[in-house]
Amino acid sequence: MTDVPLVEWREDDAKRTARWRSENRTPPPRRIVIADDLTRADDAYRLACEGTALLWRGDFQNARQLLAAMGRRADRKPRRKRRAHRNTEALSPAQRFHLHRQAQGQRARTLGMLLIPVDAGHVIPLRRAPDVRKACEEVYGPAEEPYVVALRELQGLIGAHEWRKKGVPIPALGGDRIHPHYGVFSPVRGEYVDLVAQAPLPSTELAYDIGTGTGVLAAVLARRGVAKVVATDTEPRALACARENVVRLGLADRIEVVRADLFPSGRAPLVVCNPPWIPARPTSPLEHAVYDPGSTMLRGFLSGLPSHLTPDGEGWLIISDLAEHLGLRTRAELLDAITGAGLTVVDRLDARPAHPRAADPSDPLHTARAAEITSLWRLTLTPR
Repeated sequence: MTDVPLVEWREDDAKRTARWRSENRTPPPRRIVIADDLTRADDAYRLACEGTALLWRGDFQNARQLLAAMGRRADRKPRRKRRAHRNTEALSPAQRFHLHRQAQGQRARTLGMLLIPVDAGHVIPLRRAPDVRKACEEVYGPAEEPYVVALRELQGLIGAHEWRKKGVPIPALGGDRIHPHYGVFSPVRGEYVDLVAQAPLPSTELAYDIGTGTGVLAAVLARRGVAKVVATDTEPRALACARENVVRLGLADRIEVVRADLFPSGRAPLVVCNPPWIPARPTSPLEHAVYDPGSTMLRGFLSGLPSHLTPDGEGWLIISDLAEHLGLRTRAELLDAITGAGLTVVDRLDARPAHPRAADPSDPLHTARAAEITSLWRLTLTPR
């Protein structure tokens, strides 16, 4: 942990220090005060808004309640904000999206100011604290020194650990489960998996799965009879996650997980990619699966596909049109990128999302989400 920064605070008239942990790469807070069971939610929220972090010394479950109370205060809309909200109705979808992202970021920064002390060995020295040793070790590795972490991040680690333990059932795999790791996008949105399970296979000889993540699409292809699948990713956590799932599913003899920037060497009759859907900057490791600044991965896949596809092969691009409804990318831009790469669309399979946000009118992006469609674009080389 020598490369992990330190935080400082005063407690009992003495200077204290500990390592600072943040998977989102949030810088250490400049000012820290002590908080406990007597700290009022209004005071905690005010300090957090001012940039002062609160290091918790009370009951752990009371810290959870305080964080929830701070969240309710962050979600309140004062009168002036309600008037400003009415003014945003004249904004474009893209402008509303960026305002929403800014508000999300500010909320995350404020709630991230409630900190929890953790001793060496990932032990929380607080009353009624859960055993987080396994969850923290999966993400941070061994801890030989005490550290401080935002309660909000700690809750994320605990939740990710539970998902990793129980897994996500995948109907396209006959109900077998995929076990996502922290920071690797969980396949809870099944429509893109179902599209890969339904599209007609151009070949069962070889397939590439670009940006494999948990390995779920590679597993679906292998279960559909593809003799060999090469699954690529650049993120160490994704590679470890995919390899673990491949072994768990008994597919290690048919799926090879390799570290590669998009494509492995060679050509294949089927190349599959489910890139991040929204061209915007991610703010956390998990968001890299959703946000892709400048559509870098999308454009990289399309431009590199012709040199990695066999003459009669197909490239499958699985992507949502949410960015189009948000005004962040047009359908014309997508089609121009496809044709500009020397590719032709031979078919498109569509599916409507079934996740709860698509039917939640209180969601700030409800209009776009309600219209969203996820598509599998079947692409071939354009004849010369």
